[in-house]
Order: sequence, then C-alpha cells, then structure tokens
Amino acid sequence: MESLYWCIFAILAFFVLSMFFGCFFTVNTAQVAVITRFGKFLSVADPGLNWKWPFIDAVAGRVSLRVNQITLTMETKTKDNVFVTIPISVQNRVRPEKVYDAYYKLSNPAEQIQSYVEQVILGHVPGMTLDEVFASQSGIAAAVKQELDADMAGFGYEIVNVLVTDIVPDAKVKSAMNDINAAQREQVAANARGEAEKILVVKKAEAEAESKALQGQGIANQRKAIIEGLQQSIEQFQKVVGDATTSDVMQLVLVTQYFDTLKSIGETDKTNTLFLSHSPGSVKEISDQILDSMLIANRAKA
Repeated sequence: MESLYWCIFAILAFFVLSMFFGCFFTVNTAQVAVITRFGKFLSVADPGLNWKWPFIDAVAGRVSLRVNQITLTMETKTKDNVFVTIPISVQNRVRPEKVYDAYYKLSNPAEQIQSYVEQVILGHVPGMTLDEVFASQSGIAAAVKQELDADMAGFGYEIVNVLVTDIVPDAKVKSAMNDINAAQREQVAANARGEAEKILVVKKAEAEAESKALQGQGIANQRKAIIEGLQQSIEQFQKVVGDATTSDVMQLVLVTQYFDTLKSIGETDKTNTLFLSHSPGSVKEISDQILDSMLIANRAKA
C-alpha cells in the first residue's frame, strides 16, 4: 500500500514539474514567437524568457526578423526582340509590428515575392531596347523596389533593397555585340594611326622645307661671300697693276679657280687618272666663254 502511495506521489510530482517547466519558454535574438490559445492567435513573444499557460497556450511558430535574401532569375524580351536573363536579388524582412500578417497571410513568401517581381519586370523591360536596359539597370531595380514594397507592406514584409546584379543577353547577341565593339575600337585605332602618320608626313615635309630654305640661304650667303671676295681681289689687283682692265682681272680669277678645281679633283682618293679635253693654251677660250655667259646672264636680268 505504501508503494502505491509513492507511485501516485511520483506521478503527481512529474505532472506538477511538467506544468511548471511548460509555463516558460525562450525566444532567440532577432526572432519572435507566435503564441496561440486553443489554436487562436493570442500574442507575439519577444526575445528572451517568456511565460504561457501550460496545456492551454502553445508556441505556434517562430518568425525571424533578420534580413532575408531571395535570388531570382527573370527571362524576358526587350523592345528590339532580344531575349535577356536578369538575375535579381530581393532583400526583405518581416516588420516587427506586423508579425501576424507575415505569419498568417502568406503561405510561401518567396513565391509571392517572385510573382510580384515578374509582374514589375514584364511591365518595364519589354518597352526598352537592349542598350536602354543596360543603361537603366539601377532604374529597373528602383522600380521593382518601389512597387514591391507597396505590395508586400500589406503582408507584413518590408523590402530593404532590390539588386539587379547583371543583364545577360543571348550568347549569339553577346558575341555580335563584342564583334561590333571590336570593330569600332579598330576603327578608332585606324584613325589614330592615320592621324599619327599624317603628322609624321607633315612634320617631315616641314623639316625638308626648312632644310631647303636654310640650304638656299647658305648657298646665297656663300655666293655673296664669293662675289665680295672677287670684288676685293679685283680692286687690290688693279691697285698693284694699274693698267689692268676689269676683264683681264676677271679672266685671271676664273683661270685660277679653274686650275684650283682641277687640283681638288685630282686630290680625291677615288681619282687615279684625269683626262682633259683641251690644251693649256685653250684655257683663255674657256674663260672667255664663262665671262660671256655671265655678262649675258646679267643683261637678261636687267
């Protein structure tokens, strides 16, 4: 009989302890718990140690308040009939004041968000060309966030951010775009090379022109110096030989230069033999011819 009492006491003690420990439960940080009473929503338990009635109240579920990221891949067609794949990342979280709506109104939040994203993408991308889609990448993300945030607010969700991470056209279209880009860059490079060659040609021509000008100036200065030297020689010769005429002096100078020229030719390393087509006595005739030519040239200029 005594053992029966002990057995009953043990059962009662276990029941009391179960009721006692069943009254307390804990909720982790960045989490809330949904409390129901006989299946009906009662309250939301905050993080930490919480209390409920045993056997009457129950923890129906736990909702995370952390930012959750949903990665989606949308495929659509642009205005210029190019199929593109658009990876989209939607960062969302449950609003703490609307845990009831987030827990009870949506059975699958990820699918619901994907449906809204598809609706927004199909309303924007088909009206833009491929180039406009690339240029409006951030604009598409902002439009998705604005409409999605307004739609999901009624279900207790906040859209933190929407990221359009890439625009991926069809492989053939991408290859064609790369070919067009390469051709344009090659055209720019060809124009640059042409301009560089043009500059080189112009600079070379300018250098040659300047060289010719300087060469002509040098020749002119040389001839001027020769003339001045001849003039001084003639004047000095006439002072020494008073009865010598200008023609005689000029003839003597020309003959002297003629023999100096022959001497210079004979002194070169590559000259072994020098053939003269006249005799020394005919030198006067050569000087007369040179002098006559100079006189004729002066008359023509006059």
